[in-house]
Amino acid sequence: MNKLYKNIHQDIIDRCSEGDEKAQFQMYKLYYKAMYSVSLRIVNDAMEAEDVMQEAFLSAFKKMNTYKGEVSFGAWLKKIVVNRSLDYLKKRKVQLEEIDERTTQIEDYQMPTHEINAEVLKAAIQNLSDGYRVVLSLYLIEGYDHEEISQILNISNSASRTQLLRAKNKLRDMLKGKEVFSYN
Repeated sequence: MNKLYKNIHQDIIDRCSEGDEKAQFQMYKLYYKAMYSVSLRIVNDAMEAEDVMQEAFLSAFKKMNTYKGEVSFGAWLKKIVVNRSLDYLKKRKVQLEEIDERTTQIEDYQMPTHEINAEVLKAAIQNLSDGYRVVLSLYLIEGYDHEEISQILNISNSASRTQLLRAKNKLRDMLKGKEVFSYN
């Protein structure tokens, strides 16, 4: 089969497809940290993120025959991790607000750009509600656009945009008055 995307670890992918456990362990070691970080940003709990990530890898290894090489293996695996993480949140009954764009307009205030203490910002993001944190993480950190987020979360495109704006505004409010900026 002619793959559209050339992976640098294609030999490992092929061996994983054949059920080679050593290759699966190699693949796990290659992608563990990145996939754990993706899951942690969404579920916001280290132990749960670990479990979700483990389940995602098991699922990926079972579904290796569905990987067609249309995107990088990492992108394919990341989608599985994101979906598993969102499934976890659904079990916790996270509610995303559906907003009618005509009735609610939120200004997208632009804060002056400075260097910021990453740990304080990371802690503030973790303190956002699940709905805000998920949309913010998917958009700003994982690089999904609003169309993709709306499909993943089964919400409207305008709800995704509104959640992002509200998350950014909430984050801004949380950071006001704190010593979050570092000056060199």
